[in-house]
Amino acid sequence: MTAAKNLSASDIADLIRVYAGPAAVPKNFRIIADTSDFFKLDYNDVVLLGDNAYWVKRYEKEGRFGIDDQPKYWVRRAIDLKTGETKILKLVFHEEFITRIAGLEIKCFRSPRKEARILDLVAQDDRFMHGTWTRDEAGNNVRILEFIYGRSIDRVIEDDDGDHYEYFHQRFPQILAHYIEMVQAIKFLHDHGEKHGDIRRDHIFWDRERERYRWIDFDYNYLHGESMFAFDLQGLGNIIIYLVGRGDILVPDLYHNQRELFDLLWGEDLNISYKNRVANLKKIFPYIPESLNRVLLHFSHGAKIFYETTGQLLDDLAEAQAEVAAQTGRQS
Repeated sequence: MTAAKNLSASDIADLIRVYAGPAAVPKNFRIIADTSDFFKLDYNDVVLLGDNAYWVKRYEKEGRFGIDDQPKYWVRRAIDLKTGETKILKLVFHEEFITRIAGLEIKCFRSPRKEARILDLVAQDDRFMHGTWTRDEAGNNVRILEFIYGRSIDRVIEDDDGDHYEYFHQRFPQILAHYIEMVQAIKFLHDHGEKHGDIRRDHIFWDRERERYRWIDFDYNYLHGESMFAFDLQGLGNIIIYLVGRGDILVPDLYHNQRELFDLLWGEDLNISYKNRVANLKKIFPYIPESLNRVLLHFSHGAKIFYETTGQLLDDLAEAQAEVAAQTGRQS
């Protein structure tokens, strides 16, 4: 393939014709080498990066907090005109926000350089999304990611149509095994002095082709105090609470629909990050083993001791997994 910067509009039209057919070639399209203003990128534009060209097809959407239709204009799905593969282009977007955990404010921000660094670190590790990075004509750090065909772990959990008892005894042992593997993957990052930065359930993705769960999206970073990994650990806690409960057990729902369970709760039973979610799930589902519930309580308002490392969490999860297996009669 000719160096991308030397490609003419005719060359690009020929490449599009190869992968999409003559009818798909746009009558007019722009060739973009500077992605600084990602809002100007439009459908059918072609982005030149390194020695390659990418035919932009759409922007991705945000799944955070359930707002699935929130556009992410800095994240574009595109066709690699060298291979015909679908790729995700993550453009430079400097976003900052403040989050709070247990009364502490934590400043979070996007760091393209951090994500690029982690992509290099995990290039041979299938527990993470893969990709490369390069700089555009203006020096912007653009990450070029493999497209994962699949869906997030919360969507997988939502497919269960039995009651919670059936879910916990039939599906949860395997879900727990997958979760432990994902915690081990985060330990790998921590052992190399890196943070994921944005651990949440829609960032664990089931890859249908590789038949495994994988972490995605590493571009958030945060300013940490004494505990470098506290925010990552809290994210892991929120996920295990969700997986054990087969969804968030919300205080308002209990108040309106299961008042007898609501009356059992105290403030200390709630999630330390989200006061409307229950962390002490044994009060809701009495058959949850004590060892597993103790893990959940580390992320509750009543917690006296918090996990400082993923190793500590993994030690407790091993005990919980053994008890879950013994109770359910299923080896993970």
